[in-house]
Amino acid sequence: MTQPSPVPSVERNDERHRYEILVDGVRAGLTAFRDHGVQRVFFHTEVDDAYAGQGLAGRLVREALTDVRKSGKRIVPVCPYVAKFLEKHKEFADITDPVTPDVLQWLDAELA
Repeated sequence: MTQPSPVPSVERNDERHRYEILVDGVRAGLTAFRDHGVQRVFFHTEVDDAYAGQGLAGRLVREALTDVRKSGKRIVPVCPYVAKFLEKHKEFADITDPVTPDVLQWLDAELA
């Protein structure tokens, strides 16, 4: 008899400025952000190679963006994965702001 696959869960970790996707309590991936006023600027997404091909990045980003909507913030997709996700999922277009030179300059200083 096969064991059922563990259900991944997504949690926001404000202390580390990221959303994490957990499989059986183990962090399998993350999408990192910084808040800039009402904007949540996503700048990096990764999933551990051991969990590749399971759709975890898409689930992680969808749940993170849904949380952004619930919090009343706006999305700025500096991360290429988040930007590509948004191209395919227009339901977040109303809360998405463009990546501007000012945002990039601010993010660079924030991460320095």
